[in-house]
Amino acid sequence: MSDAKSHYLAGLKAFGQNKFEEAIAEHTRALELKPDWTDVLNALATAQSKAGRHAEAVATIERAIEQNPDDPFAFTSLSIFLQRLGKIPEAESAAAKARLLNWKEELKKNPNAPAPEGGFKVIQD
Repeated sequence: MSDAKSHYLAGLKAFGQNKFEEAIAEHTRALELKPDWTDVLNALATAQSKAGRHAEAVATIERAIEQNPDDPFAFTSLSIFLQRLGKIPEAESAAAKARLLNWKEELKKNPNAPAPEGGFKVIQD
């Protein structure tokens, strides 16, 4: 395999078989060939977290957020990874950001969309 897509797909297959370290290796190879591929960054972060490598998952998903700061999925993932590290206030902030971004997307389709339950409260230290 020499193209990024093949490595990405192999990583997804390995992930589906709960072979998280193999998935990490394949996604890493895909990123070596196509470093800015956000889908692979998301997949890599998820595999890292499932392998118990939560700090690495946070760093990887933050790379995805740098590339696409309006992606609610990435902020939801960040929240999950931070929870697994026991960083609850930071996780709640990331979750609030995800809700805000989702709401903004909904407003594009439905200008009268109500704010989500739970609001956008961001906990500050």
